[in-house]
Amino acid sequence: MTALRVFVFGGAFAYRALFNWIHPAMFIPALIGLPLFQIVFFVYLGRSNGKEPDSFFIVGNAVQSCAMASVYGSVMVIANDRLFGTLPFVVTSPANRFALFFGRAAPLVVNGLLISVFGFLAGRLLFDYSPVSSALPELLLVLVIVVASCTAFGLVIGTAGLRAREPILVAGLTYSLMLLLCGVNVPVDQLPPGLEAVGRILPLTHGIAAARELATGADLGDVSGSILAEVAIGGVYAAVAFVLFRVVEARARRDGTLEAI
Repeated sequence: MTALRVFVFGGAFAYRALFNWIHPAMFIPALIGLPLFQIVFFVYLGRSNGKEPDSFFIVGNAVQSCAMASVYGSVMVIANDRLFGTLPFVVTSPANRFALFFGRAAPLVVNGLLISVFGFLAGRLLFDYSPVSSALPELLLVLVIVVASCTAFGLVIGTAGLRAREPILVAGLTYSLMLLLCGVNVPVDQLPPGLEAVGRILPLTHGIAAARELATGADLGDVSGSILAEVAIGGVYAAVAFVLFRVVEARARRDGTLEAI
């Protein structure tokens, strides 16, 4: 029960305390405005190109928009702990490490899911596009998996950034690479082989492929391979993030550098 309380309440308190965008004046432009204009931009760009339908860009960008909250958010939840000087207290806390670490990521999953759902709603309102209604539950499941996978990836960057000066810059670069390499606006198989290989080990790629097929009426079994690949990738990144956090924590304790972590 104690671990559950740490997971739920610790994550909620950290989210409220560490995020500058919790105020609507910051939240709306950063997490609503940017994804909205991204969808509009790429839909019209795609129309000028003429090779892919609107649905290709709406689904791709609606799913990818969750990365704004999950990747950036995961980096910020760790970077702001260091910035505000609260990280040594987190590290020295006797609380369950698993609950403490992943509890801070849970609100980001919810946040990212809401942003992706908003992206699909924007596609409906602005471009009269909507997925096949019978596929909505399966599509929601894929969105949850994708957001969780992106959040785990962000935790890797954020934890590695404990030893970097500006981890938020790394998050920005990574977000741009995901936009380019994960099949959001360019099919992955049209990328150069090296970039295609990178894209296939990043979060989003397999989830976006599954979401596009489900949105056109495919069954869950038809996309099970892509879903399992996304789950596996997210699980690997989550494990790497947790192990990396424990390594950084152990090194800081050993070297007496908790204040400089």
